[in-house]
Amino acid sequence: MRIGSYALASPVILAPMAGITDAPYRRICLEQGAGLVVSEMVSARDDLRGTDLSRRRYEPDAWNPVPVVQLLGADPRAMAEAARYAQDAGFAVVDINFGCPARKVCGMACGSAIMGNEPLAREILEAVAKAVDVPVTVKMRTGWDGSHRNAIEIAKAAEGAGFAAVTIHGRTREDLFRGKAEYRTIARAVRELSIPVVANGDIDSPQKAALVLKQTSAAGVMIGRAACGNPWLLGRIGTVLSGGADPGEPDRKTAGRTVLRHFRYHLEYWGDGLSAVLTFRKHARWYLARFGGSGIAAELMKEQDAAVVCRILEDFFEEG
Repeated sequence: MRIGSYALASPVILAPMAGITDAPYRRICLEQGAGLVVSEMVSARDDLRGTDLSRRRYEPDAWNPVPVVQLLGADPRAMAEAARYAQDAGFAVVDINFGCPARKVCGMACGSAIMGNEPLAREILEAVAKAVDVPVTVKMRTGWDGSHRNAIEIAKAAEGAGFAAVTIHGRTREDLFRGKAEYRTIARAVRELSIPVVANGDIDSPQKAALVLKQTSAAGVMIGRAACGNPWLLGRIGTVLSGGADPGEPDRKTAGRTVLRHFRYHLEYWGDGLSAVLTFRKHARWYLARFGGSGIAAELMKEQDAAVVCRILEDFFEEG
């Protein structure tokens, strides 16, 4: 799979997820076999760039050969300026968020809410594409609701504006994450577009990824919630899609080495104080639950000292 001039080692992409896919987790997922990792969404508003959160999200990962930033906004001029800012910062790819269904985001007329306003969507796509020289991509849903599935029209507008790829999640905004994702719209987009189309939604195993690609002929898959506490899934999917046998999940000790390395990256990025411990808790909970450590997770959630957290993780995974 290619994104502009970039050839990906694997057609498996880590989805942007607010509060989850920060730099340490992106690094772990890239190490575990993801072909591309996308940053958490960052607001296009220039008055927010001075905040610590936005500043961090506008920093390309030095260890990442193809850093991707995802921009959120509803003003074409602001989105274009943010894209230029990201390009100047060193990002290799700029992604546009037309897919987030969160009430807070849609309440600002951003994310998947823009799919309900096709003229505005076209303005944003054209403005961003004209503003930068790096490849631009867009992530969207199948539409606003069941009566307004307009992903094909918006995807064609993106292609016409010069976008390098589109990702489509197989639900509408109205669906949120309820029910099952549908892939008919994605398959149709593949047939009608000449740029790569990435399939997203309910892909939680190598077998499901292979089935979705068979049904849609998409160029790749994007993995979101299924990767939480399970970065190994990305590499497993990549192996199967390349014709290899599924290596399965790592054993507890092997997994523990990844978890502890993730925590070390986390401490390096966030600092070894309380904020690092608090922001790692969700990852620790997912990891521990995956390996039968929900009881240990309850104990860990009370800890505020990084050294103690590290010791709890070491003790649990070494017992395996």
